[in-house]
Amino acid sequence: MKKSFLLIIASFMLLAACSPAGKFSKEEAQKITVSWKLVTNFTDVEGVFQAKFTIKNGGNIALNDKNWTLFFNMSPRPIQTNKTPEPAIVEHINGDWYKLKPGKDFKLNGGDSITINYTGTEGVIKETDAPMGLYFVFYDNDGKEQDIVEVADYTVEPFTTKEQILRGKMDLEPLPTAELRYNQNLVMSTLGGDQLQKIIPAPVKVVNGAGTFSLNNETTIYAEAGLEGEAKYLSEKLKTLTGKDYQPKSGLPTTAVTNGIILKSGKVQVNGIAREAYNLGINTSGITITGSDAPGVFYGVQSLLALVPLETYQKPAASIALGFTQIEDAPRFYFRGLHLDVSRNFQTKESVKRIIDLLATYKVNHLLFYTTEDEGWRVEIDGLPELTKVGAQRQHTTGKETNVLHPSYGSGPFANAEGKHGSGFYTKADFIEILKYANDRHIKVIPELNFPGHARAAIKSMEARYERLMKEGKEKEANEYRLIDPDDKSVYLSAQAYKDNVVSVGRESTYHFFEKVVDEMAKMYKEAGLTMDTFHTGGDEVAEGAWSGSPMAAKLIKENPEIKSPKNLQAYFFRRLVPRLEKRGLKIHGWEEVALTKTPAGKYLANPEFSGRQVVPYIWNNVFDVDLGNRLANAGYQVVLCNVTNFYFDMSYNNDPKEPGLYWAGFVNTWDNWAFAPFDMFKTTFSTGMGKPMKEEFVGKEKLRPEARKNILGLEAELWSETIKGRDMMEYSILPKLLGFSESAWSKERSWETIDDKTTRDKAIATGWNVFANSIAQKEIPRLSYLNGGYNYRLPLPGAIVEGGMLKANVDLPGLAIRYTTDGSEPTAQSALYSNPVKVSGTVKLKSFDKAGKSSRASIIEVK
Repeated sequence: MKKSFLLIIASFMLLAACSPAGKFSKEEAQKITVSWKLVTNFTDVEGVFQAKFTIKNGGNIALNDKNWTLFFNMSPRPIQTNKTPEPAIVEHINGDWYKLKPGKDFKLNGGDSITINYTGTEGVIKETDAPMGLYFVFYDNDGKEQDIVEVADYTVEPFTTKEQILRGKMDLEPLPTAELRYNQNLVMSTLGGDQLQKIIPAPVKVVNGAGTFSLNNETTIYAEAGLEGEAKYLSEKLKTLTGKDYQPKSGLPTTAVTNGIILKSGKVQVNGIAREAYNLGINTSGITITGSDAPGVFYGVQSLLALVPLETYQKPAASIALGFTQIEDAPRFYFRGLHLDVSRNFQTKESVKRIIDLLATYKVNHLLFYTTEDEGWRVEIDGLPELTKVGAQRQHTTGKETNVLHPSYGSGPFANAEGKHGSGFYTKADFIEILKYANDRHIKVIPELNFPGHARAAIKSMEARYERLMKEGKEKEANEYRLIDPDDKSVYLSAQAYKDNVVSVGRESTYHFFEKVVDEMAKMYKEAGLTMDTFHTGGDEVAEGAWSGSPMAAKLIKENPEIKSPKNLQAYFFRRLVPRLEKRGLKIHGWEEVALTKTPAGKYLANPEFSGRQVVPYIWNNVFDVDLGNRLANAGYQVVLCNVTNFYFDMSYNNDPKEPGLYWAGFVNTWDNWAFAPFDMFKTTFSTGMGKPMKEEFVGKEKLRPEARKNILGLEAELWSETIKGRDMMEYSILPKLLGFSESAWSKERSWETIDDKTTRDKAIATGWNVFANSIAQKEIPRLSYLNGGYNYRLPLPGAIVEGGMLKANVDLPGLAIRYTTDGSEPTAQSALYSNPVKVSGTVKLKSFDKAGKSSRASIIEVK
């Protein structure tokens, strides 16, 4: 009797544990493991991928059809309806936020596992595309959220097959193998030190002489009045290299100098350019840098530091031998910029300052500081506290209707979580400090506010403000900065898959908000001792369908019939914004759409309305609208070229699935950054995002007219941060790409840019690239290990083949060492050095190493 009673009790307890009423403790929830696999990109329908989740319940409480949902982020792609029923369903919520919710009668008992298949559009070929930031939300019997638990055990199965590495039949890119790399690298050859480019970016003219000057502890720095900042910068850099605490002397010497560095200004003009120009001379008596202005002197200092031997950076010495030389130099373009997105994934103030130092080293003089986006607002604005209280953090929310920013890019369910990058902002003091730091290095920080699209963080923040003030009975104040039409029923999907990221252009409060932010930012510039004279208005990627269901927009169009259609409301918005910014003395920068109108068919045309005014469009689109930059420059606009095929640093280096980054426009490496002809872009636009050669696309397209060359204001590289998590990943994506970009932006026109015959031009490009690749491999890349405490940069994987049992290896940056193992272990700096073909067997792993001892990832070859 007693035994039977105990069995009944035990059975009851087991049933209770597996019942819907069972509560998931954190410990119990963390026993649930999740894995994800990309099955294939080669499905019955081109451009559709198949993937699957596998969930294993290692706990004691059952998952049923009501007590859980799995939330995650994933590179945004539309999800398709399952053709056959699955145990659970993947649904897109908003942006890159998704959920996996149980289907009817779902059941997963403790100890069991289950697989859920799903399909979506656009190929998935990167591990960085996989679902990230997974967390469970558990519900009670009434459907209320009971607990939120991050998935502790999550794995992404590796991408190894053709069906996982290519995007389908349309993908013409070759598979990324060691053999492919080897064959591609055969065109490269190692050069001697005397054949290397001594300074990056290359000066206009360099004349080397016989003899050396010894910069030592007796050397004195003299600086002309007004150049104290440049002298201080140089003295700090030399202290790191020599150990001496230099105290620059103010004023130029009155007698001949025998061991000095003289910084002065004067009439300097190189290649017809007097702005930022300099002469650098090193001879028996010392070093003289003469700049046309303070920036010119500063760039002369950077060239001097580039001449310091690598060995001195590796091991500081009291004396530095510098060869006699005479350099004349000036930039090809005045505008040389980097766009840095800290909204999608936040970067600390210290990390941003490291990038500013990097830009200064390579003579880049503008930073487009992208601090507002759909996913985050990163600068404190007086009078609008919600912008950072709401807009600067991401966390779990019940849906897109609430005034909270949901998780994005794997930021997880909790705001300000350690090791995540979704939350964070710069205080006013932080922002002012960044402005000053950049200005000391002759870098202009351009602030931005991206409207009318990409505005979700601002929208959600101002809705939170609206609700707070309405509760306080302050209706007029509540509406002062409201950004939406609350009755808007428009249906659209933005480029990043948002359904609610466009402001209302029909309400005055939208423009008032923009003015408020501009005015507050101008105050911060003033507090930094600067004048804000340029502002970037964003203006890109307003989705089709925006405003189509807005009563406010309909009223606006009725009152202004010349607008005709919601498609034209973006141009209307900019038309109303421009005079407000002009009134504040601002140059108005924005993405290409600010200078375009849209036909009823959706085609973009140059808008003559703002030509000749201080409106500068930034042109990224040279793959879907190949001559757009030429058309706008020919129409009279000054333009900044940001060509996606050459300068998007967030594009992955190649299609290796372990190589992080995006690829919607193809792949971008250091060669692409270097091989750019700004006045004839068709020559250096080589393929579509799918690897199809771009030749036919140029037929009948508009070329840049000679008289419009003056309208190419300059070049900008872009780092959007969807895949950028933290400082190391940011620096990896920038370096060594920035070296190629700086060469295109600063150095004089390369001879191959004007060669029309493709065969001859390709040969000249190959010769020039071989010199540049050797120069960065042997000198510049290892220097990055010591600059500013050292940067995290990328080194290429070696190429390798095995023929007749003999290993042959090479690398696309000649001068890097290749080390290998044959026992399957990871190569180290002590592993065997490859120099000539060698007999091998087993699992061969190879890595490239630079002179600083840093290595690439491993290439692997199985020798049978």
